[in-house]
Amino acid sequence: MPTPPADHDMDLPAVLEKLAQVSARPRYTFMVLNLIARAAGASDSAGPYVREGGQAIPVRDWLSDALMPMAQRDARRRAVVEQVRAELVARGALPDDPALAEQAIATELRERLRHSGRTNVSRAVSDLVRAGLIRRHYQGYCVDHENRGAQREAVYTIIPAVKRALGKTI
Repeated sequence: MPTPPADHDMDLPAVLEKLAQVSARPRYTFMVLNLIARAAGASDSAGPYVREGGQAIPVRDWLSDALMPMAQRDARRRAVVEQVRAELVARGALPDDPALAEQAIATELRERLRHSGRTNVSRAVSDLVRAGLIRRHYQGYCVDHENRGAQREAVYTIIPAVKRALGKTI
């Protein structure tokens, strides 16, 4: 199925069909698409930063954090918690105070989940780009560029017809 032109009207079933065709994880990719549409707000672009609680957070980190509750449901999470605990003990970095120890474990776990979440978000965005539902470029130090690197952050532009199909018109 060819990618529809940017001004082509799409409905939600057409968006879901495109995702089913290109993505190994269409449900996750659909969640990412909805979050990008939410982050874009009245504009069609999300990024390079999203304002949250008075802070400017890189869009991939914001998406990863928004999807973190999904990772916490994972049965492997308990094993990762124990692995983090063992690594902190081995490094001598686990405080003796139980409350501080749990806080150190939670902080390390959050960083690991964010790192893997960024990878998962990037894969989902690649699926969305391949489906023709969004465009991606990188913005930041020096000039905008198609490729990442050199202190650039991602910007995701949702196709207006897709945003309408999601009911995100403002």
